[in-house]
Amino acid sequence: MRKTITRISILSLVIASFASCKSTPTAVNQPGEVEIIVHCSGPEYYSTNQMIRGNSIGESSDMTLSKKKSRNNTLQELSSKISTTVKAVIDNYEKSVETASGEDIEKRYEALTREVINQQISGYRTICEKVTKTKEGRYKTYLAYEISVDNLINPLVKKLNSDDKIKVDYDYEKFKQTFEEELKKTERN
Repeated sequence: MRKTITRISILSLVIASFASCKSTPTAVNQPGEVEIIVHCSGPEYYSTNQMIRGNSIGESSDMTLSKKKSRNNTLQELSSKISTTVKAVIDNYEKSVETASGEDIEKRYEALTREVINQQISGYRTICEKVTKTKEGRYKTYLAYEISVDNLINPLVKKLNSDDKIKVDYDYEKFKQTFEEELKKTERN
């Protein structure tokens, strides 16, 4: 009898623990509101200090065109984030270094940066892709791309080190620190 009660108690505990593992319902929408789910979006797709990420949507009645639109939109967003970040890094770096050559050096930095970004944007990778079909029969493609910060900064550093005008005033550690600080500001995007 005692063994039976013990077994029943253990079985009850096991059943109770499984019941408590059920997922709890999410917040209820307000009347008249519908929750919109945007694939390939959200905190796991934000940029970090190691990866710059971009995401977007493309829609068309043709699935291939939907994918092309999404790809173009996502690459455009990724490029924009990279350009904005690198421009801010160069501005902040220039202010902190106080070069003697001033504006000329800043123009050289920007030109080299554009050149490197144009070459390196091809180093992105797809981290999410979903295709859906609407009630109207249109296709929606959701995409998220990312590119490693190292894939951007290493070629840029090489270019900066090879430019004789910039090399005189260039400080790698200060540049990298400025780059990392700027990336921290963009981590929620």
